[in-house]
Formats: sequence, C-alpha cells, structure tokens
Amino acid sequence: MIRRALGLLFAAVVLAGCGEEPAGKGAATLWVTRDRGNDVMLSVSVPAGISAMEALRRKTEVETRHGGRFVQAIDGVEGSIADRRDWFFYVNGYEGDRSASDYRLHDGDVLWFDHRSWAKQLRVPVVVGAFPEPFVHGFDGNRRPTVVEGPGGKTAKLLARLVGGSVGGSVEGANRLVLVRRSGFRARLTGAPGDPVLFELGLVDARRLVRDPTLARYRYEGLR
Repeated sequence: MIRRALGLLFAAVVLAGCGEEPAGKGAATLWVTRDRGNDVMLSVSVPAGISAMEALRRKTEVETRHGGRFVQAIDGVEGSIADRRDWFFYVNGYEGDRSASDYRLHDGDVLWFDHRSWAKQLRVPVVVGAFPEPFVHGFDGNRRPTVVEGPGGKTAKLLARLVGGSVGGSVEGANRLVLVRRSGFRARLTGAPGDPVLFELGLVDARRLVRDPTLARYRYEGLR
C-alpha cells in the first residue's frame, strides 16, 4: 500500500511538471495594467518561447474561459459583460488577433494585458504604449522596415536610430513614423496585426520622446 501511494505521488509530481511549457531562448516583458495603463499592476521579465497565457500564469493568478484560451480574471480583477469591462492583450503595441494561448512569445516582445471598459470603444488595433515597438521587434517574430518622415532634421535622425529605421524615402511595406506640426502621439492600423502601422508624432513631443522613450509607456496615445 505504501509503495503504491509513493508511486502515485511520484506520478502526480511528474504530471504537474509537464503542465509548464518549455521556454525558448531570450526574454520578453510582461505588463499587467488597468484602465488603459493608468494603474500598473505588474511589470516583469518572462522567458521567450512560451505562450502569452503561460507567461501570465507564471507571474499571476489567472482565471480563464472558453477552455482556458481567454482570460477572465487576473489577480482577482475580472471581466464583466454587465459592466462592459474586460481584459485585452497587446504584443509590441498590436492588439492580439488570437487567444493568449495561441501566441508564442519571441525574444524582445512586450506583452501587455490591460483591463478596461469597452463601452465606448471595443477595439483599439494598435497603441503607442510599447514604443519603440512595434518598430523594433514587429509581430510574431516578423519585423518590417521603418521610415521616419516629415520635418525635424536632427530629431528625425535620432528617432530613426531609436527605431532602427531610415529618414525619408519610400520603402514598400514599411511602417511609417511621421513627424507633424500639431502636438500628440497617435497610432493607426488599417490591416491586421503585423501589417504596416502609421504613427503620428508632434515635433515638440518627438524631442521629449528622443530624450526619454519611456514617456509613451503604458499609453494608448499621447505622452505622460
């Protein structure tokens, strides 16, 4: 009886170990926030090579729905149809186009879960809050070239260096970071995650961002 009990215990330990996905090379960043990034709950490093859901499970208490594919609650903060609030996730600024269980993290990815209201706006296809992403690491391991456009001279060159792009010219399928006279920092995406993005950045804001790229962190648009 004792031998059988020990055997069952050993089997349980082995099975428990098998539940964790093996990590790959490199690391990604995990953010968990509320209310469009205004309340930061967590900011940690996680291994690359695992799913977005597995990364979340390793660092938080997660409740799921739809067979474990979608997030219902993180550390007790729940989604609610009645309140029109839910968890949304982004990778390098792109809104996820699949379940968190189906996206596998790549080295350098910024994974962001945000709990927010969807009463006035259900989808936000791309945000500026992971800048200099998505210019540096792209989406799903695929990176596009980037062209910095508009006035700015030295500032444009510094931005191009920051995002690994070039100043001016025409490159097919490139992301565009356009400097404009009006203030603000906004992102647009007309296609699917991984397709070219258009970021518009005011000149004054561009000078601030070059000095401190974290000013856009956790923001859907604009700078702190």
